[in-house]
Amino acid sequence: MATNPQTFTKYERARILGARALQLAMNAPLLIKVSDEDLVKINYDVLKMAEIELDSGVLPISIKKPFPERKEGKLKRDASPAVSDKKVEDKEETEEEKIEEGGEIMELANPEDEDDSGDSGDEREIE
Repeated sequence: MATNPQTFTKYERARILGARALQLAMNAPLLIKVSDEDLVKINYDVLKMAEIELDSGVLPISIKKPFPERKEGKLKRDASPAVSDKKVEDKEETEEEKIEEGGEIMELANPEDEDDSGDSGDEREIE
């Protein structure tokens, strides 16, 4: 019956099958003729019945997939001025110099620098 069968995404298919299975579970009439043997074979499963109807193309369901509006004319350019690589590098260098002047340079701790003989402060004497 479907003159132009539509292809559905898996999400659209799941939504259609769920809606039709709910209708069938609420005693909606079947849109195709199914023999009693076939119904027993699928164990009267409404989801299988809905899938058979969808695959046969008898469900009166269509999904509109609108495309975005097409705009004519030139695209707008970004109004921000272009910054050259040289300016970016100069700015980074000045920021690094500020950090070096105001910051404290930390060195890595060596095992020889640490002193295991002294009290670490975590242990307390018990009297």
